[in-house]
Amino acid sequence: MTDVAVSRGKNCTLGQFSAMASPCEILLETADMTLCRELTLLAAAEAERIEQKYSRYLTDSVLSQLNQGAGQWQQLDDETAQLLTFANTCYQLSDGLFDISSGILRRAWQFDGSDRLASQAQLAALLPHIGWHQVQLKPKQILLPAGMELDLGGIAKEYAVDKVLQLLRAQFTPSSLPSIVVNFGGDMHCSRPRHDGSLWHIGIENPGLVDHAISAVGLTTGALATSGDSRRFLLKDGVRYSHILNPKTGWPVTDAPRSVTVAAPNCLLAGMLATTALLQGASAEAFLQAQGLKYWLVA
Repeated sequence: MTDVAVSRGKNCTLGQFSAMASPCEILLETADMTLCRELTLLAAAEAERIEQKYSRYLTDSVLSQLNQGAGQWQQLDDETAQLLTFANTCYQLSDGLFDISSGILRRAWQFDGSDRLASQAQLAALLPHIGWHQVQLKPKQILLPAGMELDLGGIAKEYAVDKVLQLLRAQFTPSSLPSIVVNFGGDMHCSRPRHDGSLWHIGIENPGLVDHAISAVGLTTGALATSGDSRRFLLKDGVRYSHILNPKTGWPVTDAPRSVTVAAPNCLLAGMLATTALLQGASAEAFLQAQGLKYWLVA
């Protein structure tokens, strides 16, 4: 079981743990430390369940088993089928730029702040195995072409945020539900306004100065998700290469904003739109304006 810590803040309690390579927080508008600990343990268990099910690092995860079974039809449980259906929607809405089969590009790229770029030969060997359009997806079955792998890293954390909030909300009657904020590494979802109608103030990270905020967003309900290159990038000859990769070319997207934050009804949608905006490169803001949602962009 994941270790959790609970502390008391101003007019709220804070539960903390680590999951999905991110610091995770549960903010509760209550002074009840025992309740906060119970809910934080529930949240940590749910995050751990999702990570164990969909991590590409675990050989026995559902995702790894699907990848190992490429080349033949495989059965899908309901939760996995719903996630892959959402991934299909992401692919369609992004004109093929948001593609969960592009994770194998990690074999060519290591975004560790160095100046080591992938070679065109490396990318040419991988590109034939990328392309969601090659996947055959039925309501409860999937067929991945041999040599293809799926990677849910682009949606799993945001999905976990939504699932954890859903789980915590279920512990209360509607009339007794406190304001809850679930925050996994800057991707967050809020249950309801605070009792006095005030906002939760959320800082948006400065991509040029990690752990420093450049602005604060007021959140009462709904979700925020951020995508950017503050931690994962390459730098060669004065050019910064983002870890956001174009699945059609294998190369980092050029002329993209440093960071995009999107507000949406749920974290899964917010995260998809933030990442898809970055994939648009110089057209990121035009894409965001067309969505009709609030956003914050750092050039």
